[in-house]
Amino acid sequence: MDNQVLKEASFPYQAALSILAAIVVAFLGLLGFYQFRTVDPYVQSVLTLHGDIAQGNAIFQMNCAGCHGTFADGLVGPSLRDVSSRKSEVSMIHQVISGRTPPMPQFQPSPQEMADLLRYLESL
Repeated sequence: MDNQVLKEASFPYQAALSILAAIVVAFLGLLGFYQFRTVDPYVQSVLTLHGDIAQGNAIFQMNCAGCHGTFADGLVGPSLRDVSSRKSEVSMIHQVISGRTPPMPQFQPSPQEMADLLRYLESL
């Protein structure tokens, strides 16, 4: 058989393998996100609670407004308006508790306080 014929015959298999590889990568990414979300007991605890916007606002004013502004419009830290459209609940929780984004300090509120803060942030 001619090499050109062999190359043409193998093209559908290469395309199918590429598609399969992309599906596997996407699945593993989703699985990793799901496990990350559900394995962390703190995150699980926060997500099972119903937050109170007024309490969340009070927590925000005490702990966050100095950098993010009284109305979350941003000062030293970025604006948090519509933050829930840019970040998932899990991402917001990890952002608050990690302190990985200097100069944001690490902050570990109780699960209920975090649920309250999360609810407030989602209302912005």
